[in-house]
Amino acid sequence: MEFCIETSGLSKVYEAVRAVDGIDLRVERGSFYGFLGPNGAGKSTTIKILTGITAPTSGRARILGLDLTRNPLQIKRRIGVVPEELCLFENLTAREYLTFVGRMYRLPRHVAWRRSEELLDLLDLSNTGKTLTLEFSHGMKKKLSLAASLIHDPELLFLDEPFEGIDALASRTIRAVLERLVERGATIFLTSHILEIVERLCSHVGIIHKGRLVKQGRLNELASGGSLEDLFVSAVGQPQEAAVGLSWLGGRI
Repeated sequence: MEFCIETSGLSKVYEAVRAVDGIDLRVERGSFYGFLGPNGAGKSTTIKILTGITAPTSGRARILGLDLTRNPLQIKRRIGVVPEELCLFENLTAREYLTFVGRMYRLPRHVAWRRSEELLDLLDLSNTGKTLTLEFSHGMKKKLSLAASLIHDPELLFLDEPFEGIDALASRTIRAVLERLVERGATIFLTSHILEIVERLCSHVGIIHKGRLVKQGRLNELASGGSLEDLFVSAVGQPQEAAVGLSWLGGRI
């Protein structure tokens, strides 16, 4: 079995907080991998490590068969990233930004322009004209970030909450694009709090809780005929019921 992402004892410590605590990820090539966990579990920190944004405190990672520490540039040329915190050049238009990103990935100018136009049309951004990105809504910025992550046809795509702030029509288009990418052999590593989307799209899941990987494998095998929500709750624990409910709701909640 060939892994697109493989980590060993990967950890990240901030002062006394172990944001990521010795996780061993195994993400098969060509899989759609959903990375789940409660708020603050370590999902975004893990993505930042795997994409070279921050260095691990300890442990090792191999991305696309390459050592992350020794080959960061080679890896970055072959991956796409939609980060949790969008980092766009907001004084550019959408077309200017996508063309710039394409050129940064060494695409010929005419290829960068053509792909930019196709992505803008697909994601309903072609009518933005000379509007600067800083004037975009959050959803529009999210779609532009996704377009930038796709323009160089990456082998591995990291998506940190890509559906946040996206309307239903755009969400449907994005799902179709992602499914097509996987059909073509790309690997997708997705974090999302929308379990229904993960259940619909992902073939594999990993669940992280308090920095530790508590579940990992094929979704159909881990869920054993149940729902992803049931699997998630059993892995991270049922929230403790409040001892006293809201008074205006009448008792316990």
